Amino acid sequence: MILAFDGSSIDGSAYTDLVDLAHRSPDWLDDVAAAWSTYGLAVFAALMAMAWWRARRVSATAALIALAVPVVVVAAYGVDAVLKLVVREDRPCQNLHVATLEACPAPGDWSFPSNHAAIAAAAAVALWFVSRRLGAVTAVAACAMAVSRVWVGAHYPHDVAAGVVVGALFAALAMTAVRRRPDPLVRRITGSRLRPLVRAS
Repeated sequence: MILAFDGSSIDGSAYTDLVDLAHRSPDWLDDVAAAWSTYGLAVFAALMAMAWWRARRVSATAALIALAVPVVVVAAYGVDAVLKLVVREDRPCQNLHVATLEACPAPGDWSFPSNHAAIAAAAAVALWFVSRRLGAVTAVAACAMAVSRVWVGAHYPHDVAAGVVVGALFAALAMTAVRRRPDPLVRRITGSRLRPLVRAS
């Protein structure tokens, strides 16, 4: 039998308060939160694609930095997934036995940290290195994603907070490293069949 960590002692009351608020809220608000929680990550993918498409028209270096964004986001997800396996925290809906908007995941689908929050935060920080305006828009979307994961009952507040920290910190370090010395890789790509990835024409 796998022993799992019970995170309800940290902020279980805040979790139940938010879940109760969701039940008292208008149906349309719950529907929006549930849809964003489930499908919102596709919006982050679209924002990354948009950033890359625009960056190609600026310079090869800008395009390379934009291309690094999805790679960094996937890597941040990997780090977050490893932490899940290390901590092994049960989902709040399993320990607190509350009715949630989203179906309670099966045991073994660990809660800490939140993958959705980590991905969203990593995307926001990484896109900030491409465009501050786009990064700011994505940061607002990332905050909405973090809140929605608690709203639908999938995570404790500390799960999403930790996910945001993991994603943002990893993305900041990785994108700083990419931006520090992009020229060798830019030259290699522009001299190969991959040139269209960093040049608009």
